[in-house]
Amino acid sequence: MAASGYISAANLNCLVGARNLFNPKLGSADATISLSFGGSDSMGFSVRPASVRAPKRNHFSPLRVVCVDYPRPELESTVNFIEAAYLSSTFRASPRPLQPLKIVIAGAGLAGLSTAKYLADAGHKPILLESRDVLGGKVAAWKDEDGDWYETGLHIFFGAYPNLQNLFGELGINDRLQWKEHSMIFAMPSKPGEFSRFDFPEVLPAPLNGIWAILRNNEMLTWPEKVKFAIGLLPAMLGGQAYVEAQDGLSVKEWMIKQGVPERVTDEVFIAMSKALNFINPDELSMQCILIALNRFLQEKNGSKMAFLDGNPPERLCMPIVDHIQSLGGEVHLNSRIQKIELNDDGTVKSFILNNGKVIEGDAYVFATPVDILKLLLPDNWKGIPYFQRLDKLVGVPVINVHIWFDRKLKNTYDHLLFSRSPLLSVYADMSVTCKEYYDPNQSMLELVFAPAEEWISRSDEDIIEATMSELAKLFPDEISADQSKAKIVKYHVVKTPRSVYKTVPNCEPCRPLQRSPIEGFYLAGDYTKQKYLASMEGAVLSGKLCAQAIVQDCEILAGRGQKRMAKASVV
Repeated sequence: MAASGYISAANLNCLVGARNLFNPKLGSADATISLSFGGSDSMGFSVRPASVRAPKRNHFSPLRVVCVDYPRPELESTVNFIEAAYLSSTFRASPRPLQPLKIVIAGAGLAGLSTAKYLADAGHKPILLESRDVLGGKVAAWKDEDGDWYETGLHIFFGAYPNLQNLFGELGINDRLQWKEHSMIFAMPSKPGEFSRFDFPEVLPAPLNGIWAILRNNEMLTWPEKVKFAIGLLPAMLGGQAYVEAQDGLSVKEWMIKQGVPERVTDEVFIAMSKALNFINPDELSMQCILIALNRFLQEKNGSKMAFLDGNPPERLCMPIVDHIQSLGGEVHLNSRIQKIELNDDGTVKSFILNNGKVIEGDAYVFATPVDILKLLLPDNWKGIPYFQRLDKLVGVPVINVHIWFDRKLKNTYDHLLFSRSPLLSVYADMSVTCKEYYDPNQSMLELVFAPAEEWISRSDEDIIEATMSELAKLFPDEISADQSKAKIVKYHVVKTPRSVYKTVPNCEPCRPLQRSPIEGFYLAGDYTKQKYLASMEGAVLSGKLCAQAIVQDCEILAGRGQKRMAKASVV
């Protein structure tokens, strides 16, 4: 589930607007602003962890963390977790190279960080270059002048994310995930202020716990609708992965009609699910995306169980990966934007040239940026190669992440992710309750995903906040009004990402590239590359592992290329 907006680089930088309504010195900032990540330096220096400070708050009562979380679920026994753990172990167990490969990686999002981490585990030396001054890419976050964090997207960690869950364990940070009760909670548009729940009983195994959750909910679907939906899903349950992949050519809406599933099922469930998974509506989303998610959620007992990170992603998730990479001899550099991919006469990569003129050479090269950035920097010599031509079909989807701080604690919410079922909003959460670092006993901070955002990405922050408040008035009828006559906005941040995760429309699957490109020594990582978890944090981490695996497999060839390069340099 891609409940997180993704940051683009180059000319696709995210646009961040902020306004503090009670603090005149902050003023209005509806234009693109420069952001900093504490402890970062320019190219040539290592990344240092930012110091963690408690945000300054003017509360009448002392800060107390009282978030009540659930124990970490049993994940280690699932087939997918075991497979992910084995893949991780192959890097640590691989023969140590006589001469570590120097691999230059563009992009320090989860895909680039994962690639670098597992290459370092295999005994090689990754050189990770991030164009901006913040780690995380699509999970980036920033701290404002009040010490409050605001993020690129609302990030949810599912039990069905085996590679990501393994990564947390390998780094020793499992305790940084705050697990919530095993439920999915949907707002009821026909009953403003009310919610409908799908509760998964712990005593039942999969898929019985999911079936029970659906059967017990009689507010969103009638029994005849449940029966028709179940019959429609039978081919997917019996046909397995082959059937799922074959549905890539159909949109969710087209598939529902073909299977005889009532339209109300789409309206009640799959509009919200489609927007949560890929920020688009069911008439655009490939049914393959929905079936992959349902397969993971129904086949694994805790697959749909959700966790929040206990704080901001750059410090709580990305920095432990950086520390691990550096402890094994790798390097991570911020403010290192790629200007050009320079080629040798034979069409292979000679170097990455940075905006500041520095030339970075290596034995192998990885692009772990969003696909839109790769297409901008693709050398002309490569554009006629089918492998790269197919990338034209893959285009990032726009998304907007909204943060609103209110002057009071909202009551009509949960310590959980909530599906808004709003025409303008996707999912949201009261982060002052769900996240320990953001906890506030007196004021709520709602983080909301504004999607689909294509028609809104160029609109002003004021327009977006006004539209958001109108929708929140329906979700909190007793506490929020569009004119702020009830709860008042203290401040807000709007983060716009013009090109986020790739838009998973029908017939995209054949266009997704393998991590090993046809150009010797050049590799790709990113959730858009070929892996089974599509556009998600899990997909990004898995793509990095597969990229690292391809490089380790090509170690001898790449070492030979490095020797030739060194020999040529010594002659010159």
